[in-house]
Amino acid sequence: MRLYIAIIAFFMVVLSAPVSVMADAGQQDAAIQLAQFEDDEIWTDSGELITDDLNRQQVKVSDPLEGWNRFWFQVNDALYFGVFKPLAQGYAFVIPERPRGWVKNFFENLMYPVRLVGCLLQGKFESAGMETSKFIINSTIGLAGFADLTEGRKTVRPIPTGDEDIGQAFGAWGMGPGPYLVWPVLGPSSTRDTVGYVGEYFITPTTYIHPWYWSVATKSYARINKLTFEIGRYESIVDSSVDPYAAVRDAYLKLRAKKVAE
Repeated sequence: MRLYIAIIAFFMVVLSAPVSVMADAGQQDAAIQLAQFEDDEIWTDSGELITDDLNRQQVKVSDPLEGWNRFWFQVNDALYFGVFKPLAQGYAFVIPERPRGWVKNFFENLMYPVRLVGCLLQGKFESAGMETSKFIINSTIGLAGFADLTEGRKTVRPIPTGDEDIGQAFGAWGMGPGPYLVWPVLGPSSTRDTVGYVGEYFITPTTYIHPWYWSVATKSYARINKLTFEIGRYESIVDSSVDPYAAVRDAYLKLRAKKVAE
């Protein structure tokens, strides 16, 4: 019985991973879609063109495995619309938004080690300090992170975001993304980000929950809960595109290039 639960949970967590990535891209859907049709131009949420801050080579598409990538894109797309979107919608129907927000805050707070390492590897010590302060406050006064007491708070002076990961650190070191990849069930990635993802696995606290199937189940639940806040963002990319595969690929690569440049 445990084995069956673990298998189901495993597919839940890995299948929802690409949704999260693409939803993250969808947060800047207007910018990404402009980027898709306007060559290498990338815009901020406020409409500011930031192409000048980017190395165009970094956003150049390298897709030598396009046949493989397109096949798994179709599989992942079908699983999103056939399994995970309905599951997230059902969960959101039962659980009110506020408790889901508390759960989302808790798991985001728990990912502090990934953000900290990402900041330190890039020498962003101020951002690392800010992330540490947020983690301490939210973990104590914020009741283990269920309340995000730092959200919307202004700092004395502007400090760059601490939303960093290991793939971004590799990019900051000058490493290009390499060939674009779509992993079975894991979704869009690049050679560089795939290596970064492996590193993040070992510094994610939920990885060390024992036995292993509870770890997988915990990650799966966090993914589904987060997805309830992101439904519609992936659709905003693929529904307005002539070639959804190319739209998601461009969105992913340009979003990652933007994050590396920040």
